[in-house]
Amino acid sequence: MAPVAVNEATITNSKDQQKIQEQVVNPFYSPYIGDDGDNNYKFAEFKPTFPKINWPPLTEVQVTERGVLADPSKRNLLSAAQKVKHLTPAIGTEILGIDLRQLSDAQKDELALLVAERGVVCKLFVLPFASYVQHPWKVFRDQEIDIHQQLDLARHFGPLHKHATTPIPKNGLEEVHVVYNDASRRPDPAAFTKLELWHSDVSYEIQPPSTTSLRVITGPEVGGDTLWSSGYALYSSLSPGLQTYLEGLTALHSAVAQAEGARAAGLHVRRQEIETIHPVVRVHPATGWKSIYVNQGFTRRIIGVPKAESDAILSFLFHQISENPDFQVRFKWEPNSVAIWDNRIVTHSAIFDFWPATRHALRATPHGEKPTSVADYERETGKEAKDRQLVLWEQQGIKVERNTSGLSKKRGYND
Repeated sequence: MAPVAVNEATITNSKDQQKIQEQVVNPFYSPYIGDDGDNNYKFAEFKPTFPKINWPPLTEVQVTERGVLADPSKRNLLSAAQKVKHLTPAIGTEILGIDLRQLSDAQKDELALLVAERGVVCKLFVLPFASYVQHPWKVFRDQEIDIHQQLDLARHFGPLHKHATTPIPKNGLEEVHVVYNDASRRPDPAAFTKLELWHSDVSYEIQPPSTTSLRVITGPEVGGDTLWSSGYALYSSLSPGLQTYLEGLTALHSAVAQAEGARAAGLHVRRQEIETIHPVVRVHPATGWKSIYVNQGFTRRIIGVPKAESDAILSFLFHQISENPDFQVRFKWEPNSVAIWDNRIVTHSAIFDFWPATRHALRATPHGEKPTSVADYERETGKEAKDRQLVLWEQQGIKVERNTSGLSKKRGYND
């Protein structure tokens, strides 16, 4: 059974409030409904609400991959930035000094390609370059891209997703996903492990999200960071034999646990939950690179293999996602900083270390294409799907022979 959340009506009664505090709370499956009662809160219109409305099932829609249209050099985007810095070799790029409100279509396409290559692009502060030079850092924090501008940017990448169970803001913007935690409810570690928090957003959909954005509007002084893990890097780390094996597999992604968690809380599920089969290794349409596409939050089993084998494969991959630092980047949020990531090639996890502080963010989530397997990509495009790491080494003039013998050389380790 999914962990239990609580409904909005219960929090006004002191006895019920005590019951709430006694319940175990999984912040991933249990929607947050509490309210600290601050009527003067600046962003009250964006606090979470759960309207009782019904949406039809999602059907496949046409999506144009904007990264394919981009200039590979990304000169329009990068020339407008004051600073561009890669945060790790595998994942994460920080851009300072560009204005997300003023991007041309060409710059948006190049941003899509950059995110497709680097997994996540952070700290896209929304001020003009001249303002940055005159007023560093402090002015960054005072600049705002409003939610309508954030949604407009996201629509450039695809039609926007509306979530069936998690909250929308009180102002009624159905395409906005609200991330909200305050002092009124403390996540209980008895209800979940940190491994369970790793996920790719709504991967159970027929067309899961692509170039997704999040802006934190209220955050703790310390804590509440986000971790991302690269599916490209995970694929590249595997032996050739395991890579080939996984490329032939598919896995079931399920919305059932989220829906059951909402219903157990007395909340209305706005769209019937679904389960969808996706390839374990998918190919990004803009880069042609292979990425592992499973996550602890929503992937339930490998199709067509014994359960013991499925459990072993998924356990191995889940632990690599959450525990291997070579694949990860950690981002510390600042007021009005923005992160944009490609849900097709990364998984992520918020860090719940900030209670009783408030953490409040708004997400815009465009649909991508149906996940494409290696075989389908190569058949449909006539191109060879690539291992990202090998491509990067080739660009550096380095030829790396993959070890297929099963024998390893002895080597030392220096730190």
